[in-house]
Amino acid sequence: MKRIESIKNPQIKQWKKLHTKKERDLTGTYIIEGFHLVEEALKNKAVVRELIISEGIDLPANWNLDNLSITVVTDQIMKEISDTETSQGVAAVCEQYSTINNIVSFSKFLLLDAVQDPGNVGTMIRTADAVGIDAVIIGEGSVDVYNSKVIRSTQGSIFHIPIIKGNLSETIEQLKKNGIKIFGTSLKNAINYKEAEITDSFALIVGNEGKGVNSSLLEMTNQNLYIPIYGKSESLNVAVAAGILLYHLR
Repeated sequence: MKRIESIKNPQIKQWKKLHTKKERDLTGTYIIEGFHLVEEALKNKAVVRELIISEGIDLPANWNLDNLSITVVTDQIMKEISDTETSQGVAAVCEQYSTINNIVSFSKFLLLDAVQDPGNVGTMIRTADAVGIDAVIIGEGSVDVYNSKVIRSTQGSIFHIPIIKGNLSETIEQLKKNGIKIFGTSLKNAINYKEAEITDSFALIVGNEGKGVNSSLLEMTNQNLYIPIYGKSESLNVAVAAGILLYHLR
């Protein structure tokens, strides 16, 4: 266990940089905050490179801290590296998931096409976890899954389910070869989701908050679905829509 008391320590600057996508991509790491997220990371065998705690903080007795690098910092330093208004005094630096190329053993997928709101992405990962989806595929144009707001919105589900960054066109082609039925979400050339044939394996594609799923991807699906609107709202929030569809298809 080591201590850092100077706010000018180079390590502090490095931790702060992890709140930027550029540094996360460069180092292959990201930072999490709070007891719940750190506990979920430790429980689910996420690769925790370093645990950071404020002086005077007591860690839960059931946490497995064997062979874990721990750094004790001042409250001022913790506040400096924190992305939340009120820090709980515990944070961790974790390694990002490596891309999983072999998804043959998986049968249920959620694909995100250019979804940009961190809260939406985090909520959909959490919902996919609850539904029992095998993997979430994050397509190009979507918000970085290691954005702190995304991580907080997952409520720990980011450690329960594989999150794969990938090209959606290539992914859809691979899934179809594996016999996975592909469902898109669209208002055009689509059927009411309640009419969808339920299968043991499927992939659901949801799209950008404003533009929806890219038309080129919709042309690759087996079937496109829509959720009827009975009131005056023009549309459903994408995370709400994903939840309705995932539970129905499940």
